[in-house]
Amino acid sequence: MLLCRRTVENVAEQPSTTRFRRLLHIDLDQFQVSVERLRRPELVGVPVIVGGDGDPSRPRQVVTCASYEARALGARAGLALPAARRKCPDAVFLPLDMPHYEAVSSQVMDVIRSFGHPVEVWGWDEGYIGVDPFDQTPTLDDAGAVDLAHRIRASVFEQTGINCCLGVSDNKQRAKMAAGFAKAAVRDPEATPDRRVFALDDANWPTLMGPRPCRDLWSVGPKTASKLAERGVDTVDQLVAVDREDLVSIFGPSQGNWLYVLCRGGGDDSIATSPWIAKSHSKSRTYPRDLTDINDLHEAVEALTRDVLAQSIAEERMPFRIGLTVRTSTFYTRTKMRKLPEPTTSFDEIVAVARGLLDAFHDQEPLGPDRPVRLLAVRLELLDP
Repeated sequence: MLLCRRTVENVAEQPSTTRFRRLLHIDLDQFQVSVERLRRPELVGVPVIVGGDGDPSRPRQVVTCASYEARALGARAGLALPAARRKCPDAVFLPLDMPHYEAVSSQVMDVIRSFGHPVEVWGWDEGYIGVDPFDQTPTLDDAGAVDLAHRIRASVFEQTGINCCLGVSDNKQRAKMAAGFAKAAVRDPEATPDRRVFALDDANWPTLMGPRPCRDLWSVGPKTASKLAERGVDTVDQLVAVDREDLVSIFGPSQGNWLYVLCRGGGDDSIATSPWIAKSHSKSRTYPRDLTDINDLHEAVEALTRDVLAQSIAEERMPFRIGLTVRTSTFYTRTKMRKLPEPTTSFDEIVAVARGLLDAFHDQEPLGPDRPVRLLAVRLELLDP
């Protein structure tokens, strides 16, 4: 079975946002593994790795989710399955079941929404919950927000069997880091359910975050941390001591000001309260063996086109432009776009354009044994609903 990944890209319009006094970050614990363990309880407590088609001998498939038992042995998301097997030879390897994960995730998010607060979903396994908009009279104090988090956690587990951790704070970045503290706590086998909720605020921020590396600040990447380290700034406390003007001179006004706010516990306190509308849909496949025959390439493009068109039709969306991405075995990646003669859902008309894009690649520099193809992706750009 080939790995197929659906992406939703290029939002047609930005959702309206509302600022909230408190935000909760929910993180579904080792989500894919947890879903698989609901189906196979005998997997509880043993190393489990989910990725690709579940065959750890295939080098072009990677770990999507590893249980804590597997992580302790070095397996992690993004690691090639053969490498994961070397680190964790006794693990149970399972294939991705994306439709099932989407269904369980939707069930979890519906449970959360039943509490009556806006939810901004960030993926299968995480999202933000907004509590008490600034333009309304507050209904909860700090203790009430923590109690709400406990009730959400208990309800999600009772109705879906999925464990989750929640971080409570006044902005997204700090709530995300609070959830990280909760996740770290529950890795203790003796941990009780109440440790799955953690609040991070102005009172405990200096003590908990001050001594930590700057890299522990959410959104601070390795390049930024390295640039800070070159200037002797290794911890959050040291970053707080840097003047704003110095940060701006090093990183520019946008990132410099953001670091100044972030290290002091500030961040984004808004939640998107209207749905995002996909501007396009795409499907891509990385093939277990490089494709070298032009006929095989045409068949692959047709299969991807059929899949992504079916998704668009199911959502009653009308494609008007098609894109094709080709990645060769050397990871050289190019995309060509072509507008359809007119918006249509006709497979024959759309696939003809897709085949034409592939032929354009082939004419420009022949695809074949000397230029094998590792990945193909087909994207349909869509008219607004």
